[in-house]
Amino acid sequence: MQIKVVGLTNPREVTVGSRDHNFRVAEFLMIEDPVQGAILGEVVEAETYNRFIPMDVGGDFVDDGVLASLRQLGYDIHNETIYVAKVRFLHETPYPPLTGSDARPPKFSEIKSLLVPTSPDEGLVLGAIRHTDYLYDAMEDNLKGLFTLYEDGAQLPQKDVPYVLDLRAMHQYPHMGIFGGSGSGKSFGMRVLLEELMEKNVPGVVLDPHYEMDFSQAAEGGKSYGKSHRRFQIGVDIGIDFNSLTGGDLKTILNAVSELSEAMKSTVDLLFKIDKGLTGFTTVLEDLIEGHEAGSVDKIREMTMVPSPDQKKWQRIQSRYERFGKATNISSLRGILWRLKSVERDGLFRGDSRPVEEAIFEGKLAVIQGSVKLIQMYATYLIRNLYKKRRDYKDAQFVQPAGGDYFPPFFVVTDESHTFAPKGIPAPSKSVLREIAQEGRKYGVFLILATQRPTLLDDTITAQLNCKMIYRTVRAQDIDTIQGETDISVEESRRLPYLQTGDVFISSSHLGRTTFARIRMARTTSPHTENPIDELKKVKTASQDRLLKAAADFFPISAASNILSVLPELEKRGLSFTREGLISALDQLAEEGKIKRSVDFLGNSRYEAIR
Repeated sequence: MQIKVVGLTNPREVTVGSRDHNFRVAEFLMIEDPVQGAILGEVVEAETYNRFIPMDVGGDFVDDGVLASLRQLGYDIHNETIYVAKVRFLHETPYPPLTGSDARPPKFSEIKSLLVPTSPDEGLVLGAIRHTDYLYDAMEDNLKGLFTLYEDGAQLPQKDVPYVLDLRAMHQYPHMGIFGGSGSGKSFGMRVLLEELMEKNVPGVVLDPHYEMDFSQAAEGGKSYGKSHRRFQIGVDIGIDFNSLTGGDLKTILNAVSELSEAMKSTVDLLFKIDKGLTGFTTVLEDLIEGHEAGSVDKIREMTMVPSPDQKKWQRIQSRYERFGKATNISSLRGILWRLKSVERDGLFRGDSRPVEEAIFEGKLAVIQGSVKLIQMYATYLIRNLYKKRRDYKDAQFVQPAGGDYFPPFFVVTDESHTFAPKGIPAPSKSVLREIAQEGRKYGVFLILATQRPTLLDDTITAQLNCKMIYRTVRAQDIDTIQGETDISVEESRRLPYLQTGDVFISSSHLGRTTFARIRMARTTSPHTENPIDELKKVKTASQDRLLKAAADFFPISAASNILSVLPELEKRGLSFTREGLISALDQLAEEGKIKRSVDFLGNSRYEAIR
C-alpha cells in the first residue's frame, strides 16, 4: 500500500493520494514527515478519480499543486484510478509537513490512548468507532466481543474498536447532551447509555414523560436490568410530602400550573404554614375567601352571633379575616386555591419521595413517569432537594472530613430536555438544571439531556455540556447550533442530515476531538417497539376472532331476516353492534375468507360459517 502527501501542505492538514487505498471518512492516517516524525491525522474528505472523470477537471481540494505532485510521483492522472483524501491533524504541527512524505494506517498501539482512554471495566461501552476494522486484530482480547451491532437488517458481531466513554473524566468534563431528530436513534442511544450506567451501579434520576424507560424486558441475546432500576409513577408510587415544602417550593409548584402574579406570591408568603399541612393551608384560603365574600368584619361578627352548626367556623373566619383580610384580596386567594386544587387532583401531594432516595442509595436508576407538566412540577422539587442533600454533604466534608450525612453522587437524565429548560421561556425546572449545569461538577451531580431541538435548549446549559452525542439532524438552525457548541467540522456538519439511524458524532471535550461511531444494540427492549401497523392488524384479528366465536351459534345470518334478533344475543356476549356495523364486520370476515357470503336477487346479504 502506497500513500503519499501531495500538493501544498500546512500545519493543520494535508492532501494525500494513493493508487490502491480507497480512503474512508473518519479513518486515521499516520503521516511520516522526515523532519517532524510521525503525525497523526484523520480523513475528513475523500474522493475518487478515474478515466471517466480525470483529475484535471478540478474539485474542492484538487488544485494545480496536487496535480503537479501526482505527475511528479508517476501517476497518470488521465487514465489511472486515483484515490485522494484531505487529512486533518489531531494537533497542529509546528511546520507544514513535506510534500511527498509517506502515509500509512497507524498501529493500534500508536493510537490506543486516543481511541480507548479507559478500559471497558471502568468506562461505558457505547458502541463501535467507525472505520477502525483494520485495527481489530491488533487489539487486546478484553476489547473484543463486547457488543453486537444492528446494521442493514442484521445483527453483526463487533469488528471495530469499541467506543468507551471515560466515566471518571466526568468529574473534570461534566454533563452530556444527546441531540438528534425523530428516528435518528437518539432514544435508542439513551437506552444504551443508561444500560451502561446500570452495569456500573451508578445511581440516577430519569425523567420519563413517554413511559418508555423500562429495562425489565431482555432483548434477544441481551439481559434484563429489572433489578437495577425502579419505576415510579407520580401520584401513585411517589409524590411530595406537603409538610416538607418551603414557601419557595410551593410557589414554584403553583407557578408551574399557571404563572403566579406578584400579589399571589406575596399571599403565599404571608399565609403559608399558618396552619399545618395541606388541609390547614387550604382551610386558611377558603376561610379568607368566605370572609371577603361576607364583605366586612361587622357582617362576619353577626354570623358568629347566630347559633348554628357553622358558628365555630365563622368564629375562625373572623379571627383570620381580622388578621389577614386587609393584606389579601379575593382574586389572589381564589387563584392560589384553584392552582392548589389542580395540583392536588393530579396526585402530586400523594405520598413522598423516600422510594426515590432509597433507589439512589441502592445504586439504581429511579425512573420518574407522568405527564410532562406533572414531571416538571415534581422534578423541580425532587432534583432541588436531592441536589441540596448531596451539596450539604460535600460542603460539610470541607468543614469536617467525617461530618455530614452521606448522600451519593447521581445523574439527572431526561428526554425532551428543551421542555424542562427552554431557551428564553420561564420553566419551573430550568433554574435547578441550570444550577447543576454550572456547579454540579463540584458536588458529583451530572446531567444527561436529550432533545430533538438543541436550538430550543437554554444556552447556559448547552454551553456546559462537555460531551455531545449528535445523531441525524436536518434542521439548518439546529445544525448551526451544534456547530457553534462543538468542534464538529464543516464537512461533518454537512453529513448530519444523511446519517444512518444509530450513527453518531460524539464530540468530547475530554478527548478534544469528535469521533464518528455507531451505537451498539441495546440489551433490553422498549415497551414501544411494536409497529403501529402490526398493532392495528393484531387488534383487528382479535376483534374478528371474538365475533366469530360469539356468532357461531347464529349462522346463517341474513341481513333481510334474523340480523336484528342476533344483535341482542351478541350484546349478551359483550359485543355491541348496530345493524350496519354488524353487516360491515361480517363483510370484512367474508372478504378475508373466514365466512361465506351470498347475495339474493333483492341484494340482501346472507352469511354462513365455513364448515
